[in-house]
Amino acid sequence: MPDVDRKARLKIPRQTLPKQDPQKRKSNWSEVYLPIRLELAKVEAERCIQCPAAPCVKACPVDNDIPGALWKLENGDVLGAAEVFYETSNLPEMCGRFCPQESLCEGSCVVGKNAAPVAIGRLEAFVADEYIMSGGYDVETPPAPTGQRVAVVGAGPASLAAAEELAKKGHDITIFDSWPEPGGVLLYGIPNFKLQKDILDTKLEYLRKLGITFQGNTNVGRDVTVDQLFDRGYDAVFLGFGASQGNELNAPGSDLPGVIIATEYLVRGNLKPEQLPEPMREPLPNAKRVLVIGGGDTSMDCVRTAVRLGAGEVTCVYRRTEAEQTGRVEERVHANEEGVRFEYLASPLSFEAGADGNIERVRFSRMELGDPDASGRRRPVPTGEEFSVEADTAVLAIGYSIDQDLPEASGVDLKEWQVVIDPDTGETSRAGLFAGGDCVNGADLVVTAMADGRKAAVAIDDYLRDQATRAA
Repeated sequence: MPDVDRKARLKIPRQTLPKQDPQKRKSNWSEVYLPIRLELAKVEAERCIQCPAAPCVKACPVDNDIPGALWKLENGDVLGAAEVFYETSNLPEMCGRFCPQESLCEGSCVVGKNAAPVAIGRLEAFVADEYIMSGGYDVETPPAPTGQRVAVVGAGPASLAAAEELAKKGHDITIFDSWPEPGGVLLYGIPNFKLQKDILDTKLEYLRKLGITFQGNTNVGRDVTVDQLFDRGYDAVFLGFGASQGNELNAPGSDLPGVIIATEYLVRGNLKPEQLPEPMREPLPNAKRVLVIGGGDTSMDCVRTAVRLGAGEVTCVYRRTEAEQTGRVEERVHANEEGVRFEYLASPLSFEAGADGNIERVRFSRMELGDPDASGRRRPVPTGEEFSVEADTAVLAIGYSIDQDLPEASGVDLKEWQVVIDPDTGETSRAGLFAGGDCVNGADLVVTAMADGRKAAVAIDDYLRDQATRAA
C-alpha cells in the first residue's frame, strides 16, 4: 500500500468535471461530459486516500483494483492505470460512463463519508479512452486456435465479455443476435448522449480482430434452436440474450397509435434505419407533447431523447415520489437541466384518442404512498382523484422481462423464465450449455452482466479443455 498523507488528501476539493451547457446539449447527441485534461484527472485521482480496506473494490462487481489504478494515474501512468482496469473488466470505457457508481464504488468511497467521493467512474473512462487511442486494442498476433467452437447467444455485455475471454484462449467464437448489428443494450438501449457509438464500434472491431464472428438477424429459439447449434458442431453454447422484452401496460387504449414501448422509441430515435429491423425503420412522428411513464434510467433516456427530437413539452410520470425513484440521480439532474417536467404520484388509467385516432391525452389516478411492498418501497395507492394530461406520444418505460420463447427453447431448468445456473460457474442443467447476464438475473446492470460473462468464460474454457482431454 502506498505511503500517503491521508489528511492532506482529504483537503483536496472534488474537481469540477467539464460538461456541455444544458441549452447547447439539448440540440445535439454528443455526450454530456466533455474530455478531461490530464492534470485535472491526476488531481482528482490524488483525492483517493489509498485506504487498506478498499471498500470501493469490494463494491465493484468485477473487483476492479481502483486504488491501484488511481495511484498510477496520479503519478502520470495513464496507460498503466487503464491496464489495471482491463485486468478485471472488458468494458471500462463504457462502465466508467454509465455504471451507477453512486451505489457501487463511489457509494462506498471512504472520502465520500465527509465530502464528495472520488470521481472513479469518470477517471475510469478517461484512462480507458486514452488506452484505446494509444492503440491498446491492436491485435498483433491472434491466439493459437484450439479447434473448439463456441456459440454465443446475444451480443450484449455478458456475451461480449464471454466471447472476448474465450477468443483470447484460442476458441472459435460465433455470436448470434436477433438485432441487425452487434452490441445488444450497448447499441440498442443506451442513447448516444451517454455513449458515443464510435466507442462501441472500436470495441467490436477489436473483437473481430480476435477472430470473433457476428451473425445478426438470427433469433436463437425461433430461427435456430440450441439443439441445432450443438448439431452444427459447436462444442459449447453460452446464453447471454438478456431481458429485452419491454413490459406492456394493461390499460384501455394502450394499443393506440402514438403509444410506444421504450426500446422501440429509443432505437428509432437514436439509430440509423439500416441498424434496425424492417418494421422499426419508419422515423418517429414529430411530437409536440411527449409523456414518458416510468421512473428508472430507461425513462430518463426516453425523456432526454424526446428533448433532442424537438418535443416542446416532455413529462416524466411516476407513480411514487422522487425519493423512491430507481436509477441514477445524475440522470434525473440532467433531465431537469434539459427542461423535462416531472409528475409524481400518478398512475395511468387509460389512453384516449383524438379525432385522428392517435393518442391525444392520458388519464391518470392520483396516488399516495401506503405501506412498503416487497421491494421495501412504500406502495402507491389511489386517492380517488383523477386528472388528464395531453400528449401526442406516450412512451412506456416500465421495465423489461425475458423473452419467454428463448429460454424455453434451450431445454434448461427455469425459474420464473430466468435460466437457472450454478452461480459459481454459469453452468446450466444441460451439459455444455452456460448462461449469464439478464437472462439469469432479470433486468440488471451492464457491469453485473459482464461479470457473469467473464465467470462463465472460465468455466467454459475448463469444460472445453476437459472435453479435449477425454477425446484424446
